[in-house]
Amino acid sequence: MEIRPVTADFSVTPQLQPQELQAVADQGFKTVICTRPDGEDANQPSAAEIEAACAKAGLGFAFVPVASRAVGAEDVGKMARALASLPGPVLGYCRSGARAETLYLAVSRQQATPSPCSAKIYDVVIVGGGSGGIATAASLLKRKSGLSIAVIEPMDVHYYQPGWTLVGAGVFQPQATCRPMAQVMPKGVQWLRASVSGFAPEENRVILGDGGDVAYRALVVAPGLRLAWEQIPGLQEALGCNGVTSNYRFDLAPYTNRLSAELTSGRALFTQPPMPIKCAGAPQKAMYLSCDRWLKAGHLSGIQVEFHNAGGVLFGVPAYVPALMSYVQRYGIELNFESRLVAVDGRARLARFERKTPDGVETIEREFDMLHAVPPQVAPDCVRSSKLAGPSGFVAVNETTLQHPDFPNVFALGDGCAAPNAKTAAAVRQQAPVVAVNVLAQLAGKEMAGAYLGYGSCPLTVERGRIVLAEFSYGGKVTPTFPRWVVDGTRPTRAAWFLKDRILPTLYWHDMLKGREWLAAPKPLSAVQN
Repeated sequence: MEIRPVTADFSVTPQLQPQELQAVADQGFKTVICTRPDGEDANQPSAAEIEAACAKAGLGFAFVPVASRAVGAEDVGKMARALASLPGPVLGYCRSGARAETLYLAVSRQQATPSPCSAKIYDVVIVGGGSGGIATAASLLKRKSGLSIAVIEPMDVHYYQPGWTLVGAGVFQPQATCRPMAQVMPKGVQWLRASVSGFAPEENRVILGDGGDVAYRALVVAPGLRLAWEQIPGLQEALGCNGVTSNYRFDLAPYTNRLSAELTSGRALFTQPPMPIKCAGAPQKAMYLSCDRWLKAGHLSGIQVEFHNAGGVLFGVPAYVPALMSYVQRYGIELNFESRLVAVDGRARLARFERKTPDGVETIEREFDMLHAVPPQVAPDCVRSSKLAGPSGFVAVNETTLQHPDFPNVFALGDGCAAPNAKTAAAVRQQAPVVAVNVLAQLAGKEMAGAYLGYGSCPLTVERGRIVLAEFSYGGKVTPTFPRWVVDGTRPTRAAWFLKDRILPTLYWHDMLKGREWLAAPKPLSAVQN
């Protein structure tokens, strides 16, 4: 189960199965609310089946079905009555958890005292309180403190996702990678705790999940992306047990650490889905750190390690491949390119792959003792179905200015942006100041001022204590930050590990999210054009 807290008393999860309800009760929940209509999917358990399983587990149950995230007043009323009559904490579910969250937030907004700013037109509205949204807000206020800025973000917790790889290796504790959202929200912004269901860019409005809207002069879209676990049948149900894990989830990274610590023999599978994904090196990082642990414990010779990559190369920037291949050989890893995970049977510990061959596509099955799976990744529904989306489903932008091609007062950055850069926190760190200066230029009626050149970074943790620090920009151009004598990114170094382990978390929490742009000042667009 992927349980995501919305508040201390309400959490959401994708589709529940009857056999999971006892585990839900064991985690301290008292009530389950289903917001998904029956019959949306062929194999979907009915609300009656879930209700019966809840009764056996001693859980309260309510059925508040809604067909879409654009909920009506009647839906909100039903949800409010259910929440008022049943004990908490409450776990809501639908296909992905989005509708349950939308309904809960709609009730919260209805019951809250209206904000005096709720009807105003903001100078800037920022969708998303992740790294892109918070860093952009801080960079804007650093340049013009009097701006009226609203950040729309339903979550109460902010995560430092690059740290989850090290949680999965036992280097970081999970708590070190998260902080209360209120703690990172820049002073001077209006935090709107709501979800977004759509955009009306012709009217300069963002549509909220409860049907309300927020007006803006300029819009910054930084909603991240969605992990599409459901695209691999059986994977979502298998996560967190029977050896199936993923460092792409906060709650599962500790399970990765436990699995790699306990495995002494058998087969370990590591997968990578088709691009685009956030941090394309992360699937390998989990594998290398596990192998390093097994090697040092004397177990690696008894463990068959396979890497199944839906792509055709080990890493997209050739300059870094030789160093990575030396570790593939050291650990005896079997590489399987153009091999895509398509199904998982957790109880049988069986993974199914589709693999390209000279004659077409073949299906293979592999038994496993450990499976580190990375899901396909897609644009959020509210973006993909909007006029802001490009062909990929992500927000269309000019790759240099990060300005929307059709709506000049709309900008985007981060994982939800369609620019062809690597989706990494390092990219966001350089994108945020560019968006900030260009938003201010747009508001002032001036030409775009800042340029983003596609910088991204991937610290590839090839063993505990050494990292291959891949830094690159558009076109796979190697773009090192430091002189080679400080950090040679084409080979594994301890200096790069120190950077990842000690420097980057501090830089994230205390510089990037505070608008301090050390080594990230935006390049002038005029200089790039000339």
